[in-house]
Amino acid sequence: MTTSTATGHRLGRPGADLPDPAAIWVRGLAKRFGDVRAVDGVDIDVLSGELFGLLGPNGAGKTTILHLLTGLARPDGGTILIGGIDCSARPGAARRLLGVVPDESNLYPELTGFQNLSFSASLYGMRRKRREVRARELLETFGLAGAGDRKFGGYSKGMKRRLTIAAGMIHEPRILFLDEPTTGIDVASARQIRRLITDLRDAGTTIVLTTHYIEEAQRLCDRVAFIVAGRIVRTDGVARLLHQAGGVHAMEVALSGGAARLGPALVEAFPELRARALADGLLRVEASSPPRVGPLVRFLEDRGAQVTEARRVQPSLEEVFVEVTGIESEALRQEKEKAGGGA
Repeated sequence: MTTSTATGHRLGRPGADLPDPAAIWVRGLAKRFGDVRAVDGVDIDVLSGELFGLLGPNGAGKTTILHLLTGLARPDGGTILIGGIDCSARPGAARRLLGVVPDESNLYPELTGFQNLSFSASLYGMRRKRREVRARELLETFGLAGAGDRKFGGYSKGMKRRLTIAAGMIHEPRILFLDEPTTGIDVASARQIRRLITDLRDAGTTIVLTTHYIEEAQRLCDRVAFIVAGRIVRTDGVARLLHQAGGVHAMEVALSGGAARLGPALVEAFPELRARALADGLLRVEASSPPRVGPLVRFLEDRGAQVTEARRVQPSLEEVFVEVTGIESEALRQEKEKAGGGA
């Protein structure tokens, strides 16, 4: 998908800095929908065997980027190489390297789990005997062997998600794309899917996933890209991001109420602190050095609050995301609640 780009991004030899043939190399990727720049000059490098996360709120452009990388949408500009293959010159060859798991299942409710996997395998030209063996293998791997002869329409949400991932893996792709893999499913199923994703990465599969669950990205990913309004604002290793956040000392204080009201007064009395209400009755306090617990508790209790707990907390990827993007974590929490859990 090599096209001219309106971003003015200048390229050397395409793929010259590609670290490995089984990787993804993207430069100047752009996509518009009318007057909206859904993807705006995005550069991405994914290493072979890496678990790479596209992290951002709903509407940031994560799914659009996935659609462009997997050939489900055409870019308006930019260059995409998959495993060293130019997707514009040889789209079919590039697609054979990929497995794609959409955010909504694309399987058939009237077919059984086994039939869905066998049909998916036939689309990749697998012979009957091989696709049936492969379907049984995946049903076993994904904990669905006992449900293989049941119709997909009767599966639970978690089972449907697992079979959809299995269908994306049926042809043993070198690179797997997962769009919001745990959105809208129960906690136990989400935990099981995260284990499966980690096992796939450990077996050598290169994985790119999108998520707005920051905790999920922190648990799973080797590296992440923060996406806001169609642009990547930061790409780095999770461990490196957390290390850089280690200079912030944080404490969460649980109150009997009035957290939002007392935050400004606390900062006025202790100028070295930053404070914000996380939820009703929960106040987060941050400083460049460890906050002193005693003076904080006395100050709050002198103003009528009852402190039920005060604990130091370790830096998280969510804090880094908020700092880098300016998007408050509360907005992401609300999205998670709308999605119905998962992380």
